Amino acid sequence: MTFGVLALITVAGLAGPLLAAVPRLGVPLVVGEIAAGVLLGRTGLRLVDPDQPTVAFLSDVGFAMLMFVVGTHLPLRDASMRRSLRPAALATVLLFVLAVPAGYLLTTLGPDRPFVLAVLVASSSAAVALPILQSLGTAVTATPAAAFATAWITLTDVVTVLAVPLVLATGALGHVLAGAGLVLLGGGVVFLGLRYLRRTGAMKSIRKMSKRRGWALDLRVGLAVLFAFAALATAFGTSILIAGFTAGVVLAATGEPHRLAQQLVGVAEGFLVPLFFVILGAQLQFAALFTSDRALLLFAGIAVATTAAHVVVALVVRRPLAVGLLATASLGVPSAIVSIGLAQGVLDAGQAAAIVSAVLVTIAVSAAGGVLLGRRGTTVGA
Repeated sequence: MTFGVLALITVAGLAGPLLAAVPRLGVPLVVGEIAAGVLLGRTGLRLVDPDQPTVAFLSDVGFAMLMFVVGTHLPLRDASMRRSLRPAALATVLLFVLAVPAGYLLTTLGPDRPFVLAVLVASSSAAVALPILQSLGTAVTATPAAAFATAWITLTDVVTVLAVPLVLATGALGHVLAGAGLVLLGGGVVFLGLRYLRRTGAMKSIRKMSKRRGWALDLRVGLAVLFAFAALATAFGTSILIAGFTAGVVLAATGEPHRLAQQLVGVAEGFLVPLFFVILGAQLQFAALFTSDRALLLFAGIAVATTAAHVVVALVVRRPLAVGLLATASLGVPSAIVSIGLAQGVLDAGQAAAIVSAVLVTIAVSAAGGVLLGRRGTTVGA
C-alpha cells in the first residue's frame, strides 16, 4: 500500500458527507462511502485492492473503531431506558422468535447458515437509530414510546453483536467462546479500574492537565483498551467486533467525557470508519448481484423480513408502527457478517452484495420511521 492509495481511499470517503449534504436526497453517510468503494474496487476501476495486507489491516482497525463508536452510543446511563428494559427484553425475545424461522426460509435463497441470516433479520443499530431519534427533539424523545425504542434498539444491538462470533464460528466453538468471555471479563475489570481511578484526586488532576495541554489522555486510554481487547480476541479466533463493542460499552458505562466524544468523531468518523466502508465497498462485486436471480431475491427477502419482523413485534407489544420502522436500521452487525463472511468463504460475492443492499434499505426505512415518529410529536405513547 502507498500513500497514493491511502489518499485515494480518504478522498473517496468524502463521498459520504457530500451526498448526505444534499437536502433533497436525504442519503445516509454510509451510502456514499460504500458507493465510492464500489467504484474504486472489484466492481469498478480496481484501483483499490482490498486483499492487500496493509489495506486489509487498516480495514480491520476501521471496523474495530466502528464497533467502538457503536458501543459508546449505547445510552447505558439513561434512567428512562432502564425503566423500559422489561418490555424491551420481551420485544427482543419475540424478535428472535420471528427471526429464526425467517432465517431458515432465507437459506433457500442464500448461504446455508440459518442463524447467520436470523441475526441479520433481528439486528438493530443504535449508532443509526438513536441519532435519528435524538434529532426529533425533546417533544418526542421524552415520550414513553421513545424510551421503549431506545431500550429495545440498545438491547437488540447488544444481543446481536454478541451473537455474531458464535453464528460465524468456523473453528472450535469453545475456543471462540473462551476468547469472547475473556474480552468481556477484561471489559468488566477495566470498567471497575477506570471508575476507581476517575474518583481519585491524582487522576482528576492528570485529566485536568491533559485538557489544558491537549494530551488527549482519555482518547489514548480508550484506544489502548480497544487494541488490547482486539489483540486478545484475535489470539482466540474471536471477532474484533466483540473487542470494539466491549471497549465502547466500557467508556459509555464509565461516563464518556464530552471532549472524548469530540476526539472520537475526529479519529473514527473522520478517518477510520469511512476507510472501513470504502474498503468494504471495494470488496463487493455488485455485478454478481444483478446477474443472479437468487442474490436479488435474497436482497429483497432480507429487507422485507427485517422490516416486517420489527414492525410486527412493535405492534404485538402495543407500540406505534413508527417505533418498529425506526428499530429496523442495521449497520454494524451486517457489516461484520459481510466482512467476516467474505474472509471465511461463508458468503459469495452476490450474497455479500445482497446483504449490503438490504442494509441500505433498512437505514432508509429507519429514517422514514423517524419522520413518522416526529409527526406524532407528544401524542406518541407507549
